[in-house]
Amino acid sequence: MGCALVLAAAGAGWAYWHLNQNIRSVDIDAALGDDRPARAPVSEPAASPVPTPSVSASPSVPPPPTGVLNILVLGSDSRSGSRNAALGGGDSTGARSDTAMVVHLNADRTQATVVSIPRDTLVTRPSCPTSSGGATSTAYSAMFNSAYAVGGAVCAVKTVEQLTGVRMDHYIEIDFAGFAALVDALGGVTVTTAVDIDDDLSHLRLEAGTHRLDGTEALAFARTRHGVGDGSDLGRIGLQQQLIGALLKEAGETGLLTDPAGLYRMADAVTGSLTTDTGLDSLGELKSLAQSLGAISPAGLTTVTMPVVTAPSDPNRVVAREPAASELWASLR
Repeated sequence: MGCALVLAAAGAGWAYWHLNQNIRSVDIDAALGDDRPARAPVSEPAASPVPTPSVSASPSVPPPPTGVLNILVLGSDSRSGSRNAALGGGDSTGARSDTAMVVHLNADRTQATVVSIPRDTLVTRPSCPTSSGGATSTAYSAMFNSAYAVGGAVCAVKTVEQLTGVRMDHYIEIDFAGFAALVDALGGVTVTTAVDIDDDLSHLRLEAGTHRLDGTEALAFARTRHGVGDGSDLGRIGLQQQLIGALLKEAGETGLLTDPAGLYRMADAVTGSLTTDTGLDSLGELKSLAQSLGAISPAGLTTVTMPVVTAPSDPNRVVAREPAASELWASLR
């Protein structure tokens, strides 16, 4: 019995170490220094009408953290690895930020606002530090998603902070394979579409109605743009925002956010496809963040898109619509 317990403990320790090693991280703070927007002021969370789930009856386990957080979440279209190449439909090199969202959590973690930034937005891309010790050049009227392609996570964060004036407390990036694995770890996700979808590029074909999607189908749903609306990125963002609400509902119904075993299964599925800042680069830190979201219900989730208008210089691009965009970002500080 003693030997069995020792082996079990050693196996669990190895698994935990293995998953931690899977998570790639980028030291955003060291790369960007102090030339950044101020952090959100620390304040006492408001009394919540929604009870925070108990994580453990043990007094030695700290409660989930609270406090305002702004997290930049990127979906990368990297084709690295056979699984990503298959899901992405090609073997091209490099990667871009296919999806960009700023996730704002209120102080007591009972509400979340998700702001999507259209990848076709024209922005001033700032000079960004590179891993070789140099710096990229400032670019004017550059595509928003070029920041990641040129300077990786660091440049993506710096570009978002310059665009919004909001400090990004954390950074999370997930690729095609990781997103599909996340959905499969939840057992699928249910979405409803009011129109038929037929997109040759994402390979998604759905009749109008309610559908249960597996990971591959959910990824195609998130990437569809030519099969809905006017074929622009704004139509795809609408599908992505619907998917976020469906995923949150699924996680709540399965108890995933407050279930250590469930979180471990999810981590096992996605850690190899995950890149974070150094403040979230361990299972313990990711678990703590996930469990602090346990009180957020679909009703507490607000999804919006940064207000934009057609760019005067290019009818296929957009620019921030002012003052509405600035007012939105100010509400998240």
